[in-house]
Amino acid sequence: MPTFTPTETTSFAAEFAATWREWHAEHERRRADAHGFLAVTHLHWLASEPERLDGVPGTWSVEDDVVRVVLSAGESLTRDGEELNSRTGTALEFGPIEERGGIDLVSGDTVIELAKRGGEYIVRPRHPRNELLVNYRGTEAFEPNPAFAVEGRYEAFDQPRPTTVGAAVEGIQHVYEAPGKVRFNLAGRELKLTAFNGHTPGSLFVLFTDATSGVTTYAANRSLAIAPPAADGTVVVDFNRAVNLPCAYTDLATCPLPPAENRLDIAIEAGEKIPFERKAAQ
Repeated sequence: MPTFTPTETTSFAAEFAATWREWHAEHERRRADAHGFLAVTHLHWLASEPERLDGVPGTWSVEDDVVRVVLSAGESLTRDGEELNSRTGTALEFGPIEERGGIDLVSGDTVIELAKRGGEYIVRPRHPRNELLVNYRGTEAFEPNPAFAVEGRYEAFDQPRPTTVGAAVEGIQHVYEAPGKVRFNLAGRELKLTAFNGHTPGSLFVLFTDATSGVTTYAANRSLAIAPPAADGTVVVDFNRAVNLPCAYTDLATCPLPPAENRLDIAIEAGEKIPFERKAAQ
């Protein structure tokens, strides 16, 4: 490991903190999007029996992996800017939708998320004047600390492993493909985390809890994105960028829980803390 003079160490820490603050400010901006998860007003689980849902137009049902919506006179939906109108008694049809996928429909100021979670179809209207979003005041986080940004190694499994995990809501489970695990040393301990495929090609993410969970950080989970491994498997595991999932803020979320092996017994005092909104609900 290279050694640094006090001046170099101070300069590095300042640059590290500045980079983190810029990243976290952008993360907060995305979180507070007018139609992000803080704007969700309801969580509806669709059934075969048609029913009207609070916060959205039409009568909704699902059967054989197809969602049907019957609109009444004067009601309409748009998708990708195209207005959708159903003739009297005739249903609009959507689907099938892949697991963890979804489409957005629009009604006035409301974006209506139609998605599939745990094999079930859900409808979540998102309104920019939802109280949770309007009153959002940011998320506290630990001060950025380079000691919690460590080099690790990605080890691919012989074959990706379908991994079943619980959810923040009862009655469903999520299945993620785990391509491998990440090993790293932190506070003198050798640790490992099962990794799932990330949002961009080659990237990874991990779900985890640690000894701070339920104390200073959200009890159920935190998530950490990891950039694609280098050719030799090297990765950077920067817990300063550990973030809360939607379930930390609202009960209208279906977030996955960490697999059992990702429940660490050390305190990772880095990343985002328990949101103000969850503290107020306790």
